[in-house]
Amino acid sequence: MICCKEIDEYIRFVEKNPNETDDEIKLLIKNIVKPTLSRDDVFFDEETFNKAIKYCEKWYYKLFPYQKFAYALFFMYDKNNPDIVIFPDILIVMARGNGKDGMIMPLANFLQTHYYGVKNYNIDIVATSEEQALNSFKVVYNMLESNKDIMKKYFYWNKTEVINKITHSILRYNTANAKTKDGKQSGMIIFNELHAYEDYKQINVYSSGLGKIKHARTVTITTNGTIRDGPLDEKLSSSKSVLNGEDNFLGLLPIIYKIKDLKTVDIPMKKFLKTKNKEDIDITVWCQANPSLRYMPVLMNEVIRDYLKMQKQKSYRAEFYSKRMNLPQQDEEQAVAEWDLIEKASYSDVENKVPRETGKIGGRSAIVGIDFASLRDFATAGFLFKIDEEYIWRCKTWICSKNKFFKDIKFPFQNIGQEGYQDFEVTLKESIDAREIIAWVVSKMSKYNVKKIVLDNFRFTFLKQVFEEYGIEVETKQNPQGLVRMIRYPASIAAIVAPRIEVAFAEGNINIGDSAIMRWAINNTSIKDKKDGNKSYEKIEPKLRKNDPFMAFVAAMSVQELLDEVVIYV
Repeated sequence: MICCKEIDEYIRFVEKNPNETDDEIKLLIKNIVKPTLSRDDVFFDEETFNKAIKYCEKWYYKLFPYQKFAYALFFMYDKNNPDIVIFPDILIVMARGNGKDGMIMPLANFLQTHYYGVKNYNIDIVATSEEQALNSFKVVYNMLESNKDIMKKYFYWNKTEVINKITHSILRYNTANAKTKDGKQSGMIIFNELHAYEDYKQINVYSSGLGKIKHARTVTITTNGTIRDGPLDEKLSSSKSVLNGEDNFLGLLPIIYKIKDLKTVDIPMKKFLKTKNKEDIDITVWCQANPSLRYMPVLMNEVIRDYLKMQKQKSYRAEFYSKRMNLPQQDEEQAVAEWDLIEKASYSDVENKVPRETGKIGGRSAIVGIDFASLRDFATAGFLFKIDEEYIWRCKTWICSKNKFFKDIKFPFQNIGQEGYQDFEVTLKESIDAREIIAWVVSKMSKYNVKKIVLDNFRFTFLKQVFEEYGIEVETKQNPQGLVRMIRYPASIAAIVAPRIEVAFAEGNINIGDSAIMRWAINNTSIKDKKDGNKSYEKIEPKLRKNDPFMAFVAAMSVQELLDEVVIYV
């Protein structure tokens, strides 16, 4: 049995203060830490760990108990092969202001030194913005500058890298184009603020350099954010499985601090709002997301100020949840649906990612919805069904790679063909062929009883001729039975459809299957109140966050009443 005073002390703290940590920390201790301490094939390098604590506290600042606990887990090795760490993939998630850089950078600097003793143990800080990467780097740079007379014996440094004179280990920060970074031989990579990453391009390039130096590690240190279905969501999903006791083949160590329940956010401030006495503030619940809060009065003041700001500015509420409680929520007045409801639309079992099935839809009534902003951009066509109260939507999306913004669109097109990424195609042509869209619709129509094909007047102009070439009639006053219906006033559709869609999401009655592009499109869409009292659907970001798949669904939902089965009793 491995004994470590710092680990034992933190475990006792969590057990004595159950309301100060969320379930993720309790599960970490129960299903990962305690079993690791009991393994006879694990070696804990207590001597080097103690050197790390001493170095960091001497040259930086006193470490908090939860930080020492986390540090200790860095020094667990395979007893049969000490070059291999037990936890090569470390995830640290906590609310903003807790000192993520101040936690990881002193340790990173220690790992460069002869006290750690690994030659050429290069450490790369990777972030999506130069400011973020530089802020991390400056923690070490500023310490060296403040202790020049001593540190110049051991380090060379400038404003881009720090080199240890004995081990030749380099600490550097990176923000340039990932294509230029292939071939780096890193001992450790620090991915800062993973919530900002929308795909794996930069992550994969840097990670490919691991494995050439012993004790290879990836450290991800981040708050949560608003980007959904990205690398952070995938890592959090993997973390759930490991925390619940599943086999940890990848050596993932998830240290996750977040508030357990948004309903408890107001508890610390209830008494204070009446008395205005700061002694009446009980920060216990907030500590679930902010483990540094009890040790940092400045952080406490900032969180209190942000809470009071949220009370006066309702629009700030979503940011407060994300920034200070580490449990992001979309602005309830703006979001089409919260992320957990979007996931429920995809999966019958969200935790295990079991897709929702369509059931028997052959021969059923269907509505076709079509939407595109430009055939040099995105286009979507889909079929809407209704079984009992469930709306089932299955679609296909075409993407034009010649669009000038294509390379900047943050969707993992490279995953095409994988599970969840099978309902779109990327065309290399100058524009999407309208005939391909209609041909796909026609190829599916024989399987169902299509009641209407719905598109707005802008798209209608492009497609009317193609429909007529296929012998599909357009609905007019003279021909009300025509199959293709043009929405003459698209702006009015949201006012009619939005309440129905909102209720369907809330009641779990929307089924989009395992479609990453549909989840992305829904999450890219906001709903806004117009001056006339009506609602409108809008893109959250007009150039890069597309919502055509969702708007095709909206078009189909505008005539959903045609799907109601008529039962005739005789």
